[in-house]
Amino acid sequence: MKKIILLKLFTVVFLFAFAQKEKLPVIKSPVFKKDTLSIKKYGAVSDGNTLNTKSINATIDALSKKGGGVVLIPPGLWLTGPVVLKNNINLHLAAGATLLFTADKNEYPLIEANWEGLPQMRNQSPISATNASNIAITGAGIIDGNGDGWSMVKKDKLNETQWKKLVESGGLLSDDKKTWYPSEKTLKGSQLQNPGVISPEKDAAFYQSIKDFLRPNLVLFTSCKYILLEGVTFQNSPAWCLHPLMCENLTVRNVFVKNPWYAQNGDGIDAESCKNVLIENSVFDVGDDALCMKSGRDAEGRKRGMPIENVIIRNCTVYAAHGGFVIGSEMSGGARNIYVNNCTFIGTDIGLRFKTTRGRGGIVENIFIKDIYMKDIPAEAILFDMYYMAKDPVALVGEKRELPKVEFKPVDETTPQFKNFHISNVFCNGAEKGIFLRGLPEMHVKDIVLENMVLQAKKGIDVQEASGVSFKNIKIISAETDPVVDVVQSDNLIFDNITYKDGAELLFRVNGERSKNISIKNTDASKAKEKITYELGATEKSITIK
Repeated sequence: MKKIILLKLFTVVFLFAFAQKEKLPVIKSPVFKKDTLSIKKYGAVSDGNTLNTKSINATIDALSKKGGGVVLIPPGLWLTGPVVLKNNINLHLAAGATLLFTADKNEYPLIEANWEGLPQMRNQSPISATNASNIAITGAGIIDGNGDGWSMVKKDKLNETQWKKLVESGGLLSDDKKTWYPSEKTLKGSQLQNPGVISPEKDAAFYQSIKDFLRPNLVLFTSCKYILLEGVTFQNSPAWCLHPLMCENLTVRNVFVKNPWYAQNGDGIDAESCKNVLIENSVFDVGDDALCMKSGRDAEGRKRGMPIENVIIRNCTVYAAHGGFVIGSEMSGGARNIYVNNCTFIGTDIGLRFKTTRGRGGIVENIFIKDIYMKDIPAEAILFDMYYMAKDPVALVGEKRELPKVEFKPVDETTPQFKNFHISNVFCNGAEKGIFLRGLPEMHVKDIVLENMVLQAKKGIDVQEASGVSFKNIKIISAETDPVVDVVQSDNLIFDNITYKDGAELLFRVNGERSKNISIKNTDASKAKEKITYELGATEKSITIK
């Protein structure tokens, strides 16, 4: 058994080292003709009042037909409806240019699209492209989605003055007066289960009755190749900011993605079922997950069968977000070969967040992460959770949450998997919990290497339903030390050189009759008042101390 564990760990470490030196994905960027055409040539007016939808799209169409080039948005405030990119077009925003999308929802037709991994009716995205090749959005300007008129807002996310002002602006409140909705259509849609999902019994009148609820993503690229997003600020999206879906060769560089921190579904970037992706030198300050990897939801995602794969993320900073770097929870098509390094998370709810639930299926594997720096994390610095409940990571005031019921279920295509992760050089100054791993009884989180970390947190390490996990060279500075490390129904764990706060009440607590083959070595237990306790069927046979 020990030989098998060591072999698995060696394989993961070897893959990590090999990938860093030899096998990082190669991402190809688009190349454009130098021909430049200003939207002014087709009558666009920068007064913030004139609707320029026809002028901008006409400029794009004309230049694309000539083989492409640069469509220039000059300095100014340009009001517009939906813009569609075409082959070989670089939409370039000059410094001082703001592309402002209209708040008039009638300008956004309902179309067949995809939302949270399922085919759904949505309002057309402010910027979109489908089956396009060689496209870009570049420059130093701002793209503003005018999302405030679309999104519902929870009372607990605003102060009293902000809430009062929002309610006085119009809209409606939920029955419990805790959520504000901008319109009756938004409220109606929120009361239905997956109302946007396309199904035969729903007609056009039904979708129109909930149109405002079917919020668009700010930028949606579907089945496109050779894409560049560079230098631009993307802000105030009605829903997700950037959504490349089933795309290849995507480069995102030096962008600023900004949504209000209270924005519902206000994700930064959701790369879904994409291949060959580079995201670098960018800043995210958003209302939901920041750097998020997805691949479809449940049966639809498995049917699509397209993983998110061959991804490099480096030199990025995340402020407000539910998660800094995230995989899931819609990962039914799988995720693999992802490399993340040199990223900073400041005030992010969770730092590294890996989430799924029964029913998803999908395999997440070969994930390599290093050099991560965190400060003031309200929840977990590192989280693996296979009981995702589609709720904010940090409970709102007065919100009660129950622990999931622990029960074995059969393993089949709907069972998700997290395996083969290597995470190293993580430094966190302030979190609720340092590390939390929670797998399923029938499918553990497995084959994980966590090493070289200093984690300052209220609570230490919590491991539930995990197998083949190595914790090496980890310093836990936790306020609560009863225990420092909590192990529940887990096996084949290695704790190597764990250091902790002097005078800790309890170093290890081992729970459950299925906890076994746990090795503790190079760890000084003399600084703790009590070394190990065994509960709920665990025994001294569970652990080997060297």
